[in-house]
Amino acid sequence: MDWLAVVVHGTLAGGGYALFAIGLSLAYGVMRLVNIAHGDFIVLAAYIALVIAVGLGLHPLLALPIVATIMFGLGYLLQRTVLNRVLGPDILPPLLVTFGLAIMLQNGLLELFSADARVLSAGTLATDSVSLGDSLAVGVLPLATFVTAVACTFGLSWLFRRTRLGMAFRATSDDPHTAQLVGIKDKHVYALAMGIAFAVMAVGGVFMGMRASFTPDLGPSYLIYSFEAVVIGGVGSIWGTLAGAILLGVAQGVGYSFGPGWGILTGHIVFLLVLLFKPAGLFSRNQP
Repeated sequence: MDWLAVVVHGTLAGGGYALFAIGLSLAYGVMRLVNIAHGDFIVLAAYIALVIAVGLGLHPLLALPIVATIMFGLGYLLQRTVLNRVLGPDILPPLLVTFGLAIMLQNGLLELFSADARVLSAGTLATDSVSLGDSLAVGVLPLATFVTAVACTFGLSWLFRRTRLGMAFRATSDDPHTAQLVGIKDKHVYALAMGIAFAVMAVGGVFMGMRASFTPDLGPSYLIYSFEAVVIGGVGSIWGTLAGAILLGVAQGVGYSFGPGWGILTGHIVFLLVLLFKPAGLFSRNQP
């Protein structure tokens, strides 16, 4: 039962990592863009939720649609006005631009909110639990986080496979020049993709803020977890990202069962093993 608890809690933790990673996977899958500021935008979403929740007296979940709308607009404008200008065969310009954005976000949040840890007050949602047996219980909030991650993954998968916008995403990802010839406005499509990625970041940021305290300097940690989940699952695969996030969470849970210092390290070891033996990812659409 102890090992079952490790697997269950690791799986639920993977749901949080999936909410972090889906946006990164989407941005790379459509635009081949690696956003170094990804984790910092997740933290930004948490602070926006904090301002709205405190200012309007709302529960963070009620503030989430507002935060997601704001983040969608921010992602669309950022891609349309800045990132579209640096996209191309050379990956260095986007890396440098997003690295600069990460530094600006960290220092801006530090100036506005100080280095004090903040948390989104979720009320009893943060402490309630559900019993799965005589000796196993899971928190309602981690369970809700996992269900939300699965829902977001299913929604994005449906969007890609069943809608005209999804076809535009796939067309511009495969061959942007040919897509332009049939009337697809690639810059607008890229901006929509980044807007959706930012909206998912908002979901991850709000759930993260309800589960644990956050500070302006946590962005790089979330970027690492997101990157590891995407690589483990397979770059460009939405369902693979969810699977990679779950595997990362379970690996960390196994590590924590041996000691508090082993959890994060175990996740990194799994990431390195996947890079060594399956560099395309375990569930990549382009396995050799």
